Amino acid sequence: MTCCVNCLILCQITSKPRARASPPIGGPLLFDDTSSGPPPMNNQNYYSSGYNMADASAGGQDPGAGSLFADPVASAAMMYGSSLANQGKDIVNKEINRFMSVNKLKYFFAVDTKYVLKKLLLLMFPYTHQDWEVRYHRDTPLIPRHDVNAPDLYIPTMAFITYILLAGMALGIQKRFSPEVLGLCASTALVWIIIEVLVMLLSLYLLTVHTDLSMFDLVAYSGYKYVGMIFTVLCGLLFGSDGYFVALAWSSCALMFFIVRSLKMKILSSFSADSMGAGASAKPQFRLYITLASAAFQPIIIYWLTAHLVR
Repeated sequence: MTCCVNCLILCQITSKPRARASPPIGGPLLFDDTSSGPPPMNNQNYYSSGYNMADASAGGQDPGAGSLFADPVASAAMMYGSSLANQGKDIVNKEINRFMSVNKLKYFFAVDTKYVLKKLLLLMFPYTHQDWEVRYHRDTPLIPRHDVNAPDLYIPTMAFITYILLAGMALGIQKRFSPEVLGLCASTALVWIIIEVLVMLLSLYLLTVHTDLSMFDLVAYSGYKYVGMIFTVLCGLLFGSDGYFVALAWSSCALMFFIVRSLKMKILSSFSADSMGAGASAKPQFRLYITLASAAFQPIIIYWLTAHLVR
């Protein structure tokens, strides 16, 4: 009986909740009290001391880039690099202008349809043309579209390309076409005109003939032969060998007449002060020889470059 009473008293004592002891007043807390609720959150921004993503996205600019441009050393390096690039561009343009002036090259391509038609008629029928003098405006020659006597490079360039295409067609008709033969034809025509221009320049230099003929002028006058070559090959394909030789004779005579009358205004009338003296009587003869030799050489080249295309 006594044992049962003791057991009931012990169970009542253990079933009562224990009261928490209040911490001592003024004493430090070793641990936070987490039994009554969740721990307090830190109200500070996690990225406040780091990179502010919102500010970067709102501003639209990387702060690193601003610091880069704000750096005087980087700015000086960029300015120095741009100045070097400009200097290199100027040097390249200067070297190009030494051998080929872009402004002069534009002058020889300043043509229109009216000029091209008049020039082609002049090349094929030069006998009725009277005024062969190149016109000037304030010591500057007029552009080709305003003067039919002015040399151009548009017609020689287009005639050269047309000649290559016509040569390919002629070789194809004769069952002799191949890329190697067409390339040989094009390279031969190009080499001949280069040789002709170099010989002309060398002759003018050795004979000390002072003239306003430039390299582009000589290329233009030498390239006009391709117009006669196209006419000769077409007549040979249409009318056979008889038509070829008739067209060869006509185009050769027309081109010779055109070259003599055109170069006469450039070479024969270009007397200089140093032509006086012992060689005063020989200098005009040398100019005449250069003009006639340049004209007489044209039929030989035309025959050499077109005879194998017509059989």
